[in-house]
Amino acid sequence: MPDITLEQAQAAVTAAHEYSVAQGFTMNIAVVDAGTNLKAFARMDGAWLGSIDIALKKARTARWFDMESGALGGLAQPGGPLYGIEVSNGGLITFPGGIPLTVGGEIVGAIGVSGGSVDEDRAVAAAGVAALA
Repeated sequence: MPDITLEQAQAAVTAAHEYSVAQGFTMNIAVVDAGTNLKAFARMDGAWLGSIDIALKKARTARWFDMESGALGGLAQPGGPLYGIEVSNGGLITFPGGIPLTVGGEIVGAIGVSGGSVDEDRAVAAAGVAALA
C-alpha cells in the first residue's frame, strides 16, 4: 500500500500553516498516513484545543472513505444513503476540512484542518494538498 513519507507530510503541514498565517487564521493541522495513523501535526499558537481532535478526525474520515469529509457530509444528511454514519468508526467528522492526499495518482494519506469556519478549514487543507501536487 502506498504511504505518505514524513517529508511529504511535513510539506503538507508547512504549506497549510503558511497559508493560514497569510490569511490570519489560527488552525490545527493534522496529516495521517494511509492507515490513518498521525504522521505530522501543527497546532498554531492560539488555536482552539477542541479543534485538535476535530482536525485529526477530519483527516481520518477523509482517508477511511477516500473522499473529502464535506462530500461524505452530503451523503449523511437526513434521508441520505449514509444518514447516521458520523457515529461509526469512533466518530467521524462530516463537514469540510478533511481531504485525501495523493502522490502519483495514489492515495497516501489525508489532511484535516480545524479552527476556523468550514470554508476556511477546507481552504487551508487544500493548500496542504497543493504542496504534494
